[in-house]
Amino acid sequence: MSLLTFTTLLLLSMAVIAFAQPLHPGYYDAICPQALPVVRRVVEEAVQQEKRIGASILRLHFHDCFVDGCDGSILLDSTPQFVSEKFAVPNNNSARGFDVIDRIKYEVDQACGGPVVSCADILTLAARDSVVALGGPTWEVPLGRRDSTFANITKANNDIPAPFMDVPALVASFNKQGLDLKDMVTLSGGHTLGFAQCRLFRSRIYNDTNIDSDFRSQLQAICPPTGAGTNLQPLDPTPAFFDTKYYNNIVVEKGLLHSDQALFTTQETALLVNTFSNNLDAFAKEFAKSMVKMGKIKPLTGDEGQIRCNCRKVNN
Repeated sequence: MSLLTFTTLLLLSMAVIAFAQPLHPGYYDAICPQALPVVRRVVEEAVQQEKRIGASILRLHFHDCFVDGCDGSILLDSTPQFVSEKFAVPNNNSARGFDVIDRIKYEVDQACGGPVVSCADILTLAARDSVVALGGPTWEVPLGRRDSTFANITKANNDIPAPFMDVPALVASFNKQGLDLKDMVTLSGGHTLGFAQCRLFRSRIYNDTNIDSDFRSQLQAICPPTGAGTNLQPLDPTPAFFDTKYYNNIVVEKGLLHSDQALFTTQETALLVNTFSNNLDAFAKEFAKSMVKMGKIKPLTGDEGQIRCNCRKVNN
């Protein structure tokens, strides 16, 4: 064997080994380089049509990853074998953006000539591109996830952090996913985007004491003590722009959810809140790092799972 041939084979072997590693930003570079630009374009179009959808897609990704890892299970509709996670308490009548993911999947499959890109990767990329479209940081998304063939409504009910939690419960919930206290405070900052329904902050505005009195009155005017509780309130004053207002609000006891304001009740979490409230660059940098870390929660790779042809159902 000539030296040139040996060197070529060695380089090819090294490339295969590198490419085979779980989750790599360049996973689709060779098999469908058009995939990432298509995802970005469709997300940008959707956000231009409705700013709120960016926060909804970010939330979908979060709620997907906390249930058996980032495997696209939240996208599955119910079947005789399982009940969809869409009907879990944290998602029912509030999770949205599924139609945007469907649109991305269709256009990516058209560009790639078939189902090459998993729904799990599409959701992860769409979450990043949503943040960018709303003025937030960008980051390299490690790719190569495959899709779950099962949904788990029980874990969705138990493992997605609740808006009524205090710091110890929040830390335990995040630790269960391999995320630490800093990740918890940082990823809570995703609430710089989007809205919450009255039913999620009703208890806070009628029972909590660590709340600004004017803020309480303002919220009680749109969220009565009884009723359906579907009225929406921004999670911070600029719900369609990635900034530090979420943390600024917490400092002055205007956190919307109990779990938001709870971040100011312990020394360690309050220190991070103060840091992020005064430093957008620090928040953006840590948010990007924690999003990458969250995106690596128990991915299906290799021969695990499948690449769904339709994000809403398992392949036949």
